[in-house]
Amino acid sequence: MATRPTVSWRETVAENPAMAELFPDSLLARTDEVLAAFEASVTALADPSDDEVFAAVERVVLALNAVNVEYDEAAYETDEREELCAYLDETLTEASVDVAALAARRGLTRHEITDAWREW
Repeated sequence: MATRPTVSWRETVAENPAMAELFPDSLLARTDEVLAAFEASVTALADPSDDEVFAAVERVVLALNAVNVEYDEAAYETDEREELCAYLDETLTEASVDVAALAARRGLTRHEITDAWREW
């Protein structure tokens, strides 16, 4: 199973407690809730259509947008954004979704599948 970025963020805080300002427990918990819902929705898909996969991506991105707003639009910086996108890609790949082909069918690259909704 894909490792949530929050795992490494917690490790960062454990190694350097000053990083708790960047990664407060409440942010980590909210992010975990969103990612758990994404995992559940992807796992529930059986032979999903492109529309079903993109709907799951849209839901998780919109939920992460909401978390970002809760934290004054500073919840996810560049590194965290990249980790979140990599995690979404890996989670889909583990669910047998060919992310590159999925994206290509929409005229996108695999790195652009969140762009339509992402505000973080």
